[in-house]
Amino acid sequence: MENLKVIAFTHKHVELKDLGNLVICNEELNHRLINLKNNLDIPEIFYIGTCNRVEFVFYGAHELTDEFISQFMHSMNFCVPSERLQCYLGQVNKYAGMDALNHLLRMSCSIESLVVGEKEILAQVRRAYERCRDAGFTGDFMRMVMDRLVKTAKEVYTHTNISRNPISVVSLAYRKLREVKLVENPRILVIGAGETNQNLAKYLKKHKYKNFVVFNRTVEKAYALASELQATAYPLSELANYKKGFDVMITCTGSSEPIVDQALYTSLCNGEVDKKVVVDLAIPNDIDAEVIAQNPIHYIEVSSLQAIAQKNIKERYDELHHAEKIIHQNIEEFLPMIKQRRVEVAMRQVPDKIKEIRATAMNEVFARELNGLDPQALEVLEKVINYMEKKYIKVPMVMAKEILVQSSDVVQN
Repeated sequence: MENLKVIAFTHKHVELKDLGNLVICNEELNHRLINLKNNLDIPEIFYIGTCNRVEFVFYGAHELTDEFISQFMHSMNFCVPSERLQCYLGQVNKYAGMDALNHLLRMSCSIESLVVGEKEILAQVRRAYERCRDAGFTGDFMRMVMDRLVKTAKEVYTHTNISRNPISVVSLAYRKLREVKLVENPRILVIGAGETNQNLAKYLKKHKYKNFVVFNRTVEKAYALASELQATAYPLSELANYKKGFDVMITCTGSSEPIVDQALYTSLCNGEVDKKVVVDLAIPNDIDAEVIAQNPIHYIEVSSLQAIAQKNIKERYDELHHAEKIIHQNIEEFLPMIKQRRVEVAMRQVPDKIKEIRATAMNEVFARELNGLDPQALEVLEKVINYMEKKYIKVPMVMAKEILVQSSDVVQN
C-alpha cells in the first residue's frame, strides 16, 4: 500500500476560481498523462477533476517531496505563470499509503465534498477512472482500489443517513434561484450542455419552467438537451447573434477563460435594462468580472454556495461517525486482499520458472544422460517430470494463500 499516492487540490485550500486553472479538458488529458508517465516513470495513474477538486491518484515508489510535486506539476504543462504555479504548490494536499487509501474512501463517500452526502462524487470518480483505464493509464492495482471505493461508498449511502435529502451543487443553485422573484414564464438562456447544466435545467423543467434556449460548443449535445426541454438549440458560435433577450442565464462550460464579456452581455440583453439573474456554475467562471460590476445582476456562483454547504455539514455531522466506521472496516478487509493479490501476481511466474528449470535440466545439465535412455525409459521420465511439475506449481500457491489467511486472522483478532 505504501506506493499508493494522491496529489490533491481541493476547495478546502484553493479558491474555486483558482482551482479552474488546474482542470484538464478531455482533449488534452491523454497527451498530458502520457508525458507525465514517461517523464516521471509512473506505472499507474488516473486524474479526477470536478468543480471543487483536482486530484492525481497514482501508484509508484516516488516520495512526495516538495521537489517531486514541483516536478510533477511542471510536467503537466498547466497554462499558468510559474509564480502562480508556485502558489498552488503551497496549497497542495499530499497523501501516501494508508493515508491515501483513507482519503480516497472518504472522498468517494462524499465526506470530503463541498456538500457532504452528494452522491455525484462517486459517479465522477468512476468516470474519471474509467476514462484513464480505457486509455491504458491504470492497471491491476488501481482496479482493486476502485472496486473498494465503489463498495465502500455504496455501503455508506445504504447504511447511513449521510445522503438523505442530498444537496448537490445543482440543488443548492436551484434553492438560491428559487429565492429570487422571477417574472412569469421566464426566458431561460442555457449556455453549455454538460452534466451540471443538464441537471439544473431538468430541475427547472420539473418545477414547470419551460421557456428554454440552449447553446453549446458541440451542437449535438445542445440538440440532445433541447429535445428533453422542448427547447431550441444553437451552436455556441451563434451566441453573439442571439437577439431574443433573457431573464435567467444559466452557464457552465469548460472554457478556461470567461465566455460572456461586457460586449456579449449587452448584445444578449438586446436593449433590455431590467435586472437579470445569472447562474454561473463554471470553474473558472464563465461571466467576466466586468459584467458583474457594471450591470444589474442577481449573480449566483459556486463559491456563493459554500455557506449553505457548511450548514449542510453541520446537519449531517452525526452521520460522519457511522460512515467512518464503515470506511475503517473496509480498509481492514482490503489490506489482506491486496497482499493476496500480490502473491497471486507473483505466483504467475512460477510455472514459467519451473519450465525454464526443466528445459535447462533436460537440454543442458542432463542432456548426455538422457540421450542414452531408450524411448520407453524416456517416456516414463517425462511422465514423472510432468507430474512433479504440476505439483510444484500448486504447492507454493496453496501455502502462500494459507499464510495470508492465517496472517489476516491474527490481525483481525
